[in-house]
Amino acid sequence: MDDDAPPRWLTDEQTRAWIALVSTTVWLPAALDAQLQRDAGVSFVEYTVLSWLSMRPGRASRMSEIAALANVRLSHLSRIAARLEGRGWMRREPDPDDGRATLAILTDAGWDKVVATAPGHVAEVRRLVFDGLTPAQVDQLQQIGTRIVHAAQPDLCLPEPVQDVPG
Repeated sequence: MDDDAPPRWLTDEQTRAWIALVSTTVWLPAALDAQLQRDAGVSFVEYTVLSWLSMRPGRASRMSEIAALANVRLSHLSRIAARLEGRGWMRREPDPDDGRATLAILTDAGWDKVVATAPGHVAEVRRLVFDGLTPAQVDQLQQIGTRIVHAAQPDLCLPEPVQDVPG
C-alpha cells in the first residue's frame, strides 16, 4: 500500500454489510455454543471437530487439517482432542502414510454423539440462519461465504456434505 495514497474508506453500504458480517462472526458462534452446551454438553468447537471428522473418508483426518478447518493452533486442537478422547469420541494415531503426522479418528461412540447431537444443532442452525432466508439468499450466502473464506485462506478445503452424515 502506498503510504501517500489516501485510504480507500468503505462506502456506507459496505460499512453496513461489514457491521452485519462482523456481528454474525461474533454472535452466531456464541449462540450455537450455548445451544450445544445446554443440549449436548459439548462446545461449538468440540462439535465442529467431531462433525468434520464425520464428513471425512474413513471418519479420519490429519490433525493439521482439522486445526486449519477449526482455525486453531495444533496445540489448542491437541487439548480439544484430549477432551474428546477422554469421552471416548475420538482417538489419535500416527498417520501410516507419514509418521510425522497424526490422524484424528472418530470412534463409533463419537459417531453416535454426532448423530445424537445433530438434530438439535441443525434445528438451531435453521432457526438462526436459514428460516429467514429465501432459497436465492441461501445460494448467495453459500457463494459469498465461500469467496470470503477462500480470500482469507486460499488453500483451505472446506468439507463437502455427505448424505449419511448428520449436520
